[in-house]
Amino acid sequence: MLKYIAKRVVAAILTLWALVTIVFFLVRLLPGEPFTSAKLTAEVAANMNAYYGFDKPLWQQYLTYMGNLLQGNFGYSMKYTNKTVNYIIGQTFPYSANLGIRALVFAVSFGLVLGIIAARKRGTKTDFFCVIVAIVGTSVPDFIMGAVLQYFFGIKWGLLPIAKYEGFEYTILPSIALGFYTLASVSRIMRSSMLEVTSQDYIKTARSKGLSEMRITCKHQIRNAIMPVMTMMGPTVASVLTGTFVIESIFVIPGMGKYYVDSITNSDYSMVLGMTVFYGFFLVLCNLIVDILYGVADPRVRIGKR
Repeated sequence: MLKYIAKRVVAAILTLWALVTIVFFLVRLLPGEPFTSAKLTAEVAANMNAYYGFDKPLWQQYLTYMGNLLQGNFGYSMKYTNKTVNYIIGQTFPYSANLGIRALVFAVSFGLVLGIIAARKRGTKTDFFCVIVAIVGTSVPDFIMGAVLQYFFGIKWGLLPIAKYEGFEYTILPSIALGFYTLASVSRIMRSSMLEVTSQDYIKTARSKGLSEMRITCKHQIRNAIMPVMTMMGPTVASVLTGTFVIESIFVIPGMGKYYVDSITNSDYSMVLGMTVFYGFFLVLCNLIVDILYGVADPRVRIGKR
């Protein structure tokens, strides 16, 4: 098991290094310069380029950035004066994470329940309803879902606030809009996996022993059927917890989305790199945790990796 974990950790570190390297050089290909929109004089612009190290060769800039990154320093934003990227991430990530956790709880809990019920009631109206929910969730973009929820629950019926982030009631609609796609995906995968597990020999053996259907479902079917759901949770958790830019914009949530989009528009290299690396680190970390849990849950995985 330790050897399996060590291999996954090494792979995660190499993935992060490749991500940082590729993003660093791709950011330099963005059109425009960081200080052109500020209408600075040539002398001031030259001083700013020297301050941020843009007057040095690209390879020196890369080594300097990697050195700072190893110390956990993402540098200063080029748009927000006297604010570090670390500070901005620290101020905005809690909002995105809070919204993401609520969306994940909603999506995973209801998605698993719908998938299990659909498999248990295969071919019935209940199964048809669950399948329709999954199709709608995976087909309708999140910004459309958010607008529909705002119209009906906020404007037409007046049940919930449609924007801002000032209390629990403000989180309900954006959490549903953000988590609905994940709910649909979890439901669809869980249903398919449950149906596949149902036809296995050990399920037939359990029924022949006289075990109740509830015990068979809880102890045997769900435990084995949930493995494919665990596989998709790594990137899903990272994506949801770091916030969806469109949802945060629609519901006026002060998360990471606004700053990330603005940084690309303003060629704020430090912000683009910092938030991309932060998101990449979060994604790789979640995948690493899922890989380890997958190896714990299914010994065949770690044995096959030796």
